Amino acid sequence: MTPPESPVIPPANRMPAMHPTLHSTPRSSMPSTTRYSEVGRRIDAMVRTANVPVVRASSVLFESLAEVDQALQDTARGVRHATTYGTGGVPTTMALMDAVAELEGWGAAPALDRKGPGTRAALVPSGLAAIALAVLAFAASGDHVLMPDSIYGPGRALAQGQLARAGIETTFYDPRIDPAGLAQLMRPRTRIVYLESPGSYTFEIQDVAGLAAIAREHGALSMIDNAWGSPLHFHPFEHGVDVSIVPLTKYWGGHADVLMGAVVVTDELWPTLWRAVRGLGLCVSSDDAWLVLRGLRTLPQRVAQHEVSAIAVAQWLQRHDGVVRVLHPALPDHPDHALWRRDFSGSCGLFSVELERGLESRVAALVEGRRHFGIGYSWGGFESLIMPARLQGLRTMKPWDGGPLVRLHVGLESVADLLEDLEQGFQAMGIAPR
Repeated sequence: MTPPESPVIPPANRMPAMHPTLHSTPRSSMPSTTRYSEVGRRIDAMVRTANVPVVRASSVLFESLAEVDQALQDTARGVRHATTYGTGGVPTTMALMDAVAELEGWGAAPALDRKGPGTRAALVPSGLAAIALAVLAFAASGDHVLMPDSIYGPGRALAQGQLARAGIETTFYDPRIDPAGLAQLMRPRTRIVYLESPGSYTFEIQDVAGLAAIAREHGALSMIDNAWGSPLHFHPFEHGVDVSIVPLTKYWGGHADVLMGAVVVTDELWPTLWRAVRGLGLCVSSDDAWLVLRGLRTLPQRVAQHEVSAIAVAQWLQRHDGVVRVLHPALPDHPDHALWRRDFSGSCGLFSVELERGLESRVAALVEGRRHFGIGYSWGGFESLIMPARLQGLRTMKPWDGGPLVRLHVGLESVADLLEDLEQGFQAMGIAPR
């Protein structure tokens, strides 16, 4: 015979679960679900802080439909600080847009109807996105673009891929071309003369003012990738450039933890650029914008140290066995040093070194196993980096015919530690110190 089941007795300190409809608390005394949506959204006290706060938002609210209509019109026209949605901007991203426009736009003529630097900045998710935006905003199918043979590799891929498929033709030119030579390449449908000074990996300095003047004479826009000089040591708008392309990932952010780019244009060109930004749905997060704002506060001090340390490392490399030459525009033996002195107020931490022919198979020994130089493509952060230059397919006008090329970014570590690290790399290659 099966014994009867014993009753389940709850512990003395635990009450049995109650069905919601049997809860003893009257529903009228419980917070409405609406309260959960409304509480904590209004703060009467306005606290002033040293840094712009992070404002995360997709929705933007209005007091009336008339206000909505006005905001729609202003946002479509690109009125400063106008927005209808998070993609149009929030206080954090607007603060960075203003900062980049003022710093990068130094030297532009101010607009007559307002105070300011006369430039506007659009923010995009990366430096490459900035290149794409700049070209697509001002060129269309059937147009022609001139780009230097030393252009940033992904920029070349963009031209040969997406731009070509959009019907935009690109001609690559010798980065050391003079204005008269550039004039010979201009066509009736040439819309953009693209510049990059110094050139990627090979560090050619271009006659920016002269080339920009030729572009203007032929009704084309001049654009420059201002990664190396920006914003401290080269001001594109002082040299007549129409559009500056800035990878904020680099020294602006400076801490190797954010990806972002910007396109800076004169007020005259802003409506066209802004239409492209809106049409492509480009925007950045407030958190990333805040990181760049934080980084730019110490940008002058950091870049000054990068400059001093990089020149010290470059001069040490010039004296080392196995080195043919150091490609650093600030060094007197650089072929474009005079042009660099004319146009730039300083340098940064990035340069290349050419090694002797026959060392190709030993480059890995120099690069790998370093304690302070990481193997990485980006640069402009606090950390030192080293990377072999693989220029196959990246030069069509003047293919690289020198020895193995290695690019270095000198970070904020001790110069003595960096030199010791590189010396160990040379020894691993079988090259003893002098």
